[in-house]
Amino acid sequence: MTLEPIAEGVLVHESACIQSRSTVVLGATGALVVDPGITRAELAAIAAALRELEQPAVAAFATHPDWDHTLWHAELGDAPRYGTAACVAAMAQLRGGPDWQEELAPWLPPEFAGDIPMELLGLITAVPDASTHVPWDGPAVRILEHRAHAAGHAALFVEERGVLVAGDMVSDVLVPFVDLGGPDPIEDYLAGLDVLEGVADAVDVIVPGHGSTGDQAELRARIALDRAYVTALRDGREPDDPRIGPSAPLEWMTDVHRAQTDALAALRASPLVE
Repeated sequence: MTLEPIAEGVLVHESACIQSRSTVVLGATGALVVDPGITRAELAAIAAALRELEQPAVAAFATHPDWDHTLWHAELGDAPRYGTAACVAAMAQLRGGPDWQEELAPWLPPEFAGDIPMELLGLITAVPDASTHVPWDGPAVRILEHRAHAAGHAALFVEERGVLVAGDMVSDVLVPFVDLGGPDPIEDYLAGLDVLEGVADAVDVIVPGHGSTGDQAELRARIALDRAYVTALRDGREPDDPRIGPSAPLEWMTDVHRAQTDALAALRASPLVE
């Protein structure tokens, strides 16, 4: 089966593209699908697995407004697809331009670009104002919104199953990508880590947006590693981090780190705008 169980009623799919993780939570009348992706074949396979389980997709959630977390496929049906209000606003802005697909194309991995279903990308709805949980008929899924990685980023905590779906944080293959367009990229990220740490005592399984799942001890270790990395960026030090070292899982992560370091240095050097 395309979906691997990690807790009671919670399953995940790992994409061939940057170890992207999709999460499925089974409910009374169907499934909640979180961050489905990446290729048409993978999305169709998730839909087929749900049919096999007799669990149609009845709701979906995008943890943040990156292309690889806001995809969809017609075979998954027309379930409501939710995100935070800031996430929805970012996707509406992206899709508002006449050439948005062409503008997004350079960011797509070339080996997968031809098989990524762009037509339904980003068509999501904001959760109702003041909602603390995903509106669906299934296990309680708490929304933990923050601005660490991007405006409108949210982790999801499946309370009854002890599963934390972290979005693009606490990865064992990606260093923290701070929100360079945010008002305070470093402090925003550290605050986001505090949000995740606030539920750590109740977490049994962690699902990052990219990389390997882990247990509570692994979650705490990754929070510490991410905090050390971001603090090093803040202090202008070179971080001691295995994700950018000689044995890094992804060789291009060092280039991403360098680009991020340079961008933060440029921000610090820029004069304040009144």
